[in-house]
Amino acid sequence: MLRYISKNIGLCCRVLHLCEKNVDKIIEFTNATLEQGGSVILSDVNFAVEEAEFVYLIGKTGSGKSSLLKALYGELPLSQGTGSVAGHALTQLKRKEIPLLRRKLGIVFQDFQLLMDRTVIQNLYFVLKATGWKNKAEIHRRAMSVLQLVGIEQKADQMPNRLSGGEQQRVAIARALLNDPKVILADEPTGNLDVETSTEIMELLLALTKEENTAVLMATHDLQMVQKFPAKMLRVENGKVV
Repeated sequence: MLRYISKNIGLCCRVLHLCEKNVDKIIEFTNATLEQGGSVILSDVNFAVEEAEFVYLIGKTGSGKSSLLKALYGELPLSQGTGSVAGHALTQLKRKEIPLLRRKLGIVFQDFQLLMDRTVIQNLYFVLKATGWKNKAEIHRRAMSVLQLVGIEQKADQMPNRLSGGEQQRVAIARALLNDPKVILADEPTGNLDVETSTEIMELLLALTKEENTAVLMATHDLQMVQKFPAKMLRVENGKVV
């Protein structure tokens, strides 16, 4: 009897170990070095972000946060080590493959970067057409779907400059979700917002990890939000990510 129990405990442990090993890592860097203009920005970079995980990226201005984000979307190559994002090996990434990588990412900027000469929904149409969508009915359905997801579908026909900062950021998040990304890279998404609106945006981003199974890597200086919504944290300092 004891031998039977022991055997089954051992089997359970092996199954659990295999399950842990099979957790999908959306981002993984191993012994990576980032250089720009011949200067090392970050070295010995080792970290991973798992599926549906929310992770903060914090550090002082000029510490290398933006450079790390650029490496993630293929703008800055790795000079050493390895890195993978959404199934793409960054060290083997060819220039013509960068658009394919970026279709698996959603990018949210501090300053929204919306096109001010067209309506909210036309902003989304533009991105969908640029990423290969052809059917007008499907384009419209997808655009309305992500606007509903972020709670701003009633503003679809308004011009961006008629929206509040928080509403514009919701549109930016909707745009980031258009192609069902594996991960959202959010670069200071609450940097231009008041505390109440920042809280709403944080709640929305956190909800996406649970409801849409989307990982979020958020670069921020907003330590108030970090304390209010604790999560895994990567700190960039002295040329390292810890």
